[in-house]
Amino acid sequence: MNSIMAAAMAGLAQQSESDALIRLRDRLARLGVNAELRENNSALMVHRPEPGLPVWVFVGYSGAYYSWQSAEQRHPVDDVEGAANVLAEYIAK
Repeated sequence: MNSIMAAAMAGLAQQSESDALIRLRDRLARLGVNAELRENNSALMVHRPEPGLPVWVFVGYSGAYYSWQSAEQRHPVDDVEGAANVLAEYIAK
């Protein structure tokens, strides 16, 4: 694969990950969870309802999973509703 093709593929992967984080942010908003995209849409900062550190969510494992808590927690990207529910429960603890 030449360098132009590699760059194009990397750009597509990054856009796909950004789109996944945008979908998760929108679903969290419907649940009343405050989350904002950061770092050129490469991470989602999810605020806790009580004072405390936010939870950072990334798309990892070749775009297959949302991951947080140093990748100890993860949920499939193709289940946005389930991921939002799990995250909402996780930050409420």
